Amino acid sequence: MHKLTPYKVEVVQGNFVSREQVQALQRGMSRQQVREILGTPLVTSVFHADRWEYVFTIKRKGVSEQTRKLTVFFQGDLLERVEGDEMPSEAEFVATLGKSQGKLKIPQLEATEEQLARHPGHQEQQAARRASAAAETGSAEVAPGSRSYPPLERQ
Repeated sequence: MHKLTPYKVEVVQGNFVSREQVQALQRGMSRQQVREILGTPLVTSVFHADRWEYVFTIKRKGVSEQTRKLTVFFQGDLLERVEGDEMPSEAEFVATLGKSQGKLKIPQLEATEEQLARHPGHQEQQAARRASAAAETGSAEVAPGSRSYPPLERQ
């Protein structure tokens, strides 16, 4: 008997910021220019209007939780400095998403003819396939039980 385990959803929260995005930032950029490069910040504070916080968290089964933070500091409307964790490149981040979290047993997704025969609509599908094949080869044979439908558009 197989042990059932609940499905755990991957949780991605916040703004993913790549190394390339951080490298594109330059001192003296306006808030709008920073927003165009990094997106809308996850955290802004009325008490700290001179900084924006970008936080990214990903939780995946079989992989330790990843959290990265980046703080962008402004003086007035202009970028002063950037502090935070080292960000992965876009290629490095995409590579981590593709890694398998363990050995997954892939179920057989093809039914046998015996299993299909037990399905109520199987015979109708087989008849429709035979009619389609006959139409392609120019044969006038029409499958028993085939239906004729009116055209979808008015002519």
